[in-house]
Amino acid sequence: MTSKNSWPRRRVVVTGMGVVSPLGIGIDNVWKRLIAGESGIGKIKSFDASRVAAQIAGEIPEGSKAEGKLDLKEWVAVKDLKKMDRFIQLGMIAAMQAVEDSGWKPQSEAARIATGVMIGSGIGGLQTIYETSIKVHDGYARKVSPFFIPSALINLVSGYVSIKYGFKGPNHSVVTACATGVHAIGDASRIISMGDADVMIAGGAEAAICELGIAGFCSARALSTGFNDMPQKASRTWDKDRDGFVMGEGSGILVLEEYEHAKVRGAKIYGEIIGYGMSGDAYHITAPAEGHEGAYRAMATAIKHAGITLEDVDYINAHGTSTMADDLELEAVERLFGDASKHLAMSSTKTSIGHLLGAAGAVEAIFSILSICNNEVPPTLNLDHPSRKSVIDRVAHMAQQRKVDVALSNSFGFGGTNASLIFKRV
Repeated sequence: MTSKNSWPRRRVVVTGMGVVSPLGIGIDNVWKRLIAGESGIGKIKSFDASRVAAQIAGEIPEGSKAEGKLDLKEWVAVKDLKKMDRFIQLGMIAAMQAVEDSGWKPQSEAARIATGVMIGSGIGGLQTIYETSIKVHDGYARKVSPFFIPSALINLVSGYVSIKYGFKGPNHSVVTACATGVHAIGDASRIISMGDADVMIAGGAEAAICELGIAGFCSARALSTGFNDMPQKASRTWDKDRDGFVMGEGSGILVLEEYEHAKVRGAKIYGEIIGYGMSGDAYHITAPAEGHEGAYRAMATAIKHAGITLEDVDYINAHGTSTMADDLELEAVERLFGDASKHLAMSSTKTSIGHLLGAAGAVEAIFSILSICNNEVPPTLNLDHPSRKSVIDRVAHMAQQRKVDVALSNSFGFGGTNASLIFKRV
């Protein structure tokens, strides 16, 4: 399944994972609930949503760590919480899980220098910016927190993680809207493959469920507004009754490692990254062109880099947001895979957790890896009346047990940015 010209030059594997999502916290807990067909979408609780058209979202359930829920004070000191926007807090929590899961604790200066961080966000500290702008508008500019700027900056997730663990390698951040998580993982993989690091902590974090964020996406007519009384029915990728995406929040973080480095220390290996593809639509700021040619090229490039055939791909975690663009992604997949389409399973896990924007691609990459580890693919909820026929099995309603050796994960973002990752069993 590999060729002598395939990328990467140094093999890159996944040795740790952490997740914070609307289904809860922790890889095992979230995966169990996802496979059971549970939904993390409900009425917005974090603010009074009566003034906006979309009144539902995928918020992280509050409770104790033991319950698989979120209590920020169990993870981050109260004095530090005040210095961070929520997206940084969520990224830190997922990173702590991933680093602990990996067992990587560099003891030497050389090892710390060989360990880097690349965590991005699509929007960053929106709530902090919103609240601070109100304070300034109301005449309290002199009372703005000295932590305002660093608490809102997107690269501060990477900064905080590197400071906490002493990781002195490449320290970077990605901002490509809803493709952020995949770009962060793919770019971090290339840093390892090129020899600029042995270990990278990579992924995305997002916390844009606030009145400003919801109002903005509502004005763009992007969010679902027709299911406010039936939140768990709102995210319905490929269904004819869909009316927009449901915003979610959370973070997905992976520990990526050079294969031989991982083997030498006896690390647990979840899977290997074998392909990464990127493209630009050069078409429209929010909508893909007919046929989704950009998605086609991103997937094709990932397949090329992986050095595999189309028939080798078993499962695709679709970008599938629950907007009208869903069918264009489906069309692009069918066009690329041709006859191999009838052997594919493809699902949208956004139907369970909503759209986590800049964190979506990283969380969905984790789901793709877990589908390989467990030989199980998560369901597409609410696919009651498909808007388009397809030979591809879209895993409607219930998870499926099936052999998955290779999984592809797609993420596409505003501005016409597209990214695809391919993982395989080791």
